[in-house]
Amino acid sequence: MTLHTQNVTPQDVENDRRILELLAQTFPNISAASTEIINLEAILNLPKGTEHFVADLHGEHEAFLHILKNASGNIKRKVTDIFGTTMLDSEIRQLCALIYYPEEKLQSIKAAQSDLEGFYNITLHKLVTVCRSVSSKYTRSKVRKALPREYSYIIEELLHESGGEYDKQAYFNRIVETIISTGQAEPFIISICNVIQKLSIDQLHILGDVYDRGPGAHIIMDTLCRYGNWDIQWGNHDIVWMGAAAGNDACIANVLRLSLRYGNLATLEDGYGINLMPLATFAMETYDDDPCTEFETRSTDESNVHTPKTLKLLAKMHKAISIIQFKLEGALIESHPEWNMDHRRLLHRIDREKGTVRIDGTIYEMCDTMLPTVDPADPYRLTPEELHLVHKLHHSFTVSTSLKRHMDALLSHGCMYGLCNNNLLFHASMPLNEDGSLKEVEVNGEKYKGKALMTAIGMLLRSAFNEDTPAAEREYARDFYWYMWCGPDSPLYDKERMTTFERYFIKDSESHKEGKGWYYKLRENEQVCDMILDEFGAEGSDRHIINGHVPVRTGKGESPIRAGGRLMVIDGGFAKAYHKTTGIAGYTLIYHSSNFELVEHEPFTSVEEAVSNGTDIVRTTKMVEQTARRKCVRDTDKGLVLQSQIDELSELLYAFRHGMIKEMPMRRQ
Repeated sequence: MTLHTQNVTPQDVENDRRILELLAQTFPNISAASTEIINLEAILNLPKGTEHFVADLHGEHEAFLHILKNASGNIKRKVTDIFGTTMLDSEIRQLCALIYYPEEKLQSIKAAQSDLEGFYNITLHKLVTVCRSVSSKYTRSKVRKALPREYSYIIEELLHESGGEYDKQAYFNRIVETIISTGQAEPFIISICNVIQKLSIDQLHILGDVYDRGPGAHIIMDTLCRYGNWDIQWGNHDIVWMGAAAGNDACIANVLRLSLRYGNLATLEDGYGINLMPLATFAMETYDDDPCTEFETRSTDESNVHTPKTLKLLAKMHKAISIIQFKLEGALIESHPEWNMDHRRLLHRIDREKGTVRIDGTIYEMCDTMLPTVDPADPYRLTPEELHLVHKLHHSFTVSTSLKRHMDALLSHGCMYGLCNNNLLFHASMPLNEDGSLKEVEVNGEKYKGKALMTAIGMLLRSAFNEDTPAAEREYARDFYWYMWCGPDSPLYDKERMTTFERYFIKDSESHKEGKGWYYKLRENEQVCDMILDEFGAEGSDRHIINGHVPVRTGKGESPIRAGGRLMVIDGGFAKAYHKTTGIAGYTLIYHSSNFELVEHEPFTSVEEAVSNGTDIVRTTKMVEQTARRKCVRDTDKGLVLQSQIDELSELLYAFRHGMIKEMPMRRQ
């Protein structure tokens, strides 16, 4: 017996005969099976691919796109390692800018460069060297799949033929010269720069909250739909958009309110074609004499400039949809007493004559009592005009094809949690009891905790988009999206309350407190983290929980690395609204084959500045954890899959050699 069949027995073959017969259709003889085993064994010994983790992008598409283009600083590090002794820092920055933004950079170079052919020749050699470096940890097959079809053969030849070898030097140089002489230098440079970007990140993990605050969530989603290997663990801001797309009117109102609060209508109007004219008309008619002071836009984007007239209109629209939201939420809470959220129904607790509201036994003075659509006798009833508006908005959200396409992407690439290479990923929280034990949460009449809870929620939420789901269950699933957005036991929120009403109508900041769940209070305890990791089956000494959701106040000395390294909280505040809170402009956590690195980002200024000055947004890079030895594919989840394939092929090889399954000639393609 060979090495790959020495542990196989006839009983193994008999147990798996049906599987092996199917496998033999692809690998019909000893030669084919052996070749595939050799290939898979070689892959197992390649270095582990580089994983990037980001969280809470909040519509900041320019910063996110830049991170993809520069691989969170990894490309510059590669370029510096290769050319650090032969190129000036300014030259390295310019080469990196070309790799990140090849089309834009080439235009500026062509306008300033007198010897274009010389520039093309030198640059092509440098780019091939960089591309060879970033592709070195992948198989030729994987690299080939990343290459543009029109240049795949040429790039592959350049990558695998070293121009430093005397016998091949003329061949190598002639390829480069011919690229230039045929006028293909510019598109070829663009193509190879895109390949470098693509190969610099093997797997992208997004720990939730693509949506809200920033103007370009739809651009981020368009980018992800074209991207290669990525996954997402849904965040509460993603969930409210998913609920809106599923037809939950309370979620629709929340989406609109948040967009108006931050003055970002681009995603709604440009991205998804949501018609806001009915809301604008209703707001102008209903709140014409109301200054809506507490509902003024809080935009932090300097480029998002509105005229005074537009700002007044946005404030009226903001208040109009907020009141509708409170009514819709009140009705939803009343229809689901099992959620125990009746304390969040506040409209009937308003004393219009005194201008106060009673919340949990405390009476607060209200700073705004102009509520023309709220009937004290039936405060949660929508007026006929509000009802008509809700129907129009509902239709606009549910018929948007681009919104559906992006929600399909979230469903196909996402879930409530992820377990990848013994790293447990989820956006916000794991509901816990005060003693640190897993808390049971009711979902559709059944109680779950831990992994079972996350799985049950994920299955329920998907059912809202499944037309085969019974009507009653589908309706409950649609309602549950709103609970996931703000419910006290939601793993995506996990706070006592969402004090939206209080922040608009009450000045007393004591009423704004939301009260975090026990996970946030206990997650710095290493034993608690280990208990959660055990629950999800994460193994080994180098396992971690990776979260987003709660901004890390880096400027005030908070560390994203907690619980003795067991927990990594990587919400560094991509959204401009959080820059003052965090002191930075986002994190990327990078898992190389030999270590974890945490990259802190500075605010992204503009593509123009990045192109002209070679500026970047990487502030500092910190070593978080060094692995005991360099990890190979064998040490990853992918390695386990490949090893199981090798085991099956070994059984097939045994079956061929012992006549238990007959060999067949290879089929001609």
